[in-house]
Amino acid sequence: MEYTSFPPQAAKKSASGSKFAGAGRPTYLGPFTAPPPYLTGEYPGDYGWDSAGISADPETFARMRETEVMHGRWALLGALGCLTPEEHIRHGTDFFGSEGAVWFKAQSQILSADGINYLGTHNVLPAETTWFMLALLGQAEAFRAAGAAPGVDVADKLYPGGPFDPLNLGSDPETLFDLKVKEVKHGRLAMVSCAGFFVQAIVTKESPMVNLDAHLADPQGANVFKYAAGFA
Repeated sequence: MEYTSFPPQAAKKSASGSKFAGAGRPTYLGPFTAPPPYLTGEYPGDYGWDSAGISADPETFARMRETEVMHGRWALLGALGCLTPEEHIRHGTDFFGSEGAVWFKAQSQILSADGINYLGTHNVLPAETTWFMLALLGQAEAFRAAGAAPGVDVADKLYPGGPFDPLNLGSDPETLFDLKVKEVKHGRLAMVSCAGFFVQAIVTKESPMVNLDAHLADPQGANVFKYAAGFA
């Protein structure tokens, strides 16, 4: 297979002096790693691993990089949404009323006639708001994917900056690169976590915090082997 390298001038621009960029960056096997020639440390989250060679083509790599960042951001929000309401129940505050704040039941509660009972207030989120939120999020995603929005000049649709960076966190290139690396790392962890929540809900029919409490109370009896035996 013939690998295509990225333009060297682009690599120089993005290697901002961060310890996570360039040839001296940390890699997945440390000094025993031999990254392929097309993984130069130009982009955040590059640890030199692509055993299948799926990122050898620059266009494919760009598309997969965008997909990973966006899925990671949604997974970060999803993981927080799966855990936070249920954690409030454990401390005596119920987000979703008497039915409980289990993440895989929240959708049906939003679409019910009574909507969501939020902190004792009836019908705070009626079903109609779901379609409004979907339309709003869809339009925002359309602007991002197109790389343009009314009144906003977007140079990078993954990291638009400007009004999308009100705290000016990206003013220093090295700091910005480090923040991008942290986002990718947390996003990857969140995607694995969400996948675990999905499988856990299917297998146990319970929420993550309920399973955690059961495991802490009885580590020998409440664990993955209990359910594996059932499948066997």
